[in-house]
Parts: sequence; structure tokens; C-alpha cells
Amino acid sequence: MGAITAEVVETGEKRDRRGRRVTPPEQRVRTVQAFQSSGMTMAAFARREGINYTTLSGWVMRSLRAAPAKAAIKFAEMRLPLAGSAADPCDHLEVRLPDGTLVRGRGAVEVAALVKALRA
Repeated sequence: MGAITAEVVETGEKRDRRGRRVTPPEQRVRTVQAFQSSGMTMAAFARREGINYTTLSGWVMRSLRAAPAKAAIKFAEMRLPLAGSAADPCDHLEVRLPDGTLVRGRGAVEVAALVKALRA
């Protein structure tokens, strides 16, 4: 039986008792930010960076949970005149705005006021 020659290469990376790399929190944050701005899939990014996919997904999920919550949607109550004006013969009017919003009203005056309030 022949002799086995082994070489130990010290890279300076910290390792836990099981031999896994220990990545500092600052490096994790930078890696997650790089992934989010890369436009790549998580699997492709992990492969490119030499990170286990499960490890990267855990870092991303923790960063999403730690992110501050987005502001709640705010609504404003608006009162419109219920009766249509004599100059407004339309009984029912629908307007689809460029962003896809559908506005319905009894007359052009009411719909115009609603669109104006939505755009404010």
C-alpha cells in the first residue's frame, strides 16, 4: 500500500466545528445586496459565487424579514354630489385610465372629479 500525501492549505476563512465556513454578517448583507441587484436567479448567483443555494436563500429570507415594513396603503373618503347636473346627460359612464384603473360614475362631472381626486 502506498503512502498518502496530504497538504493543508490555510485560506484564512473561519470555520465552525463541522468545517463549514463562517461568513461575517457584513459580508452576508453585501452578498444579498449583490444578488438582489444582479438580476440573476438565486441558483445561478449561488453557483457563480460558490455559495450553497440553501445558505443564500436563508440569508435572503432573513434580510426580507428584517427589512422595515412598507407603508400601508392610505385611503381618503370623498363625497361627490349624487345627482347629475342638467348639463350632464350621461346616465352611466366608464373611463379606463392609462394605468388600467377603471373609473365608473353617473356622469362626466362625477367621473372627472373622481379622476382628479385619484391623481392628487
